[in-house]
Amino acid sequence: MKRRALLKHLAQYRCELLREGGKHSVYWNPTNRRTSTVPRYTEISDALAEKICRDLEIPSARQDSSRQKQRED
Repeated sequence: MKRRALLKHLAQYRCELLREGGKHSVYWNPTNRRTSTVPRYTEISDALAEKICRDLEIPSARQDSSRQKQRED
C-alpha cells in the first residue's frame, strides 16, 4: 500500500499528525486518544497498514478499498 493512500485513509477517520520523528510520523486518533507511528517509506506493507489501523482503532484500509471497488461495480 502506498503511504499516501494510508494517510488519506487516516484523515478520513479524523486521525491527525501529532509529531514528526526522524524516519517516521506519529498519528493519533483524538476520539479515543490512541497513537501509532507511520514510517516515511513510499510503500508500506499491508500487514503494517493493518496494524496501524488496529492501533488507532479504525477500520482496516484494505477493507475500505474493497468497499470502494464494490461501489464501482
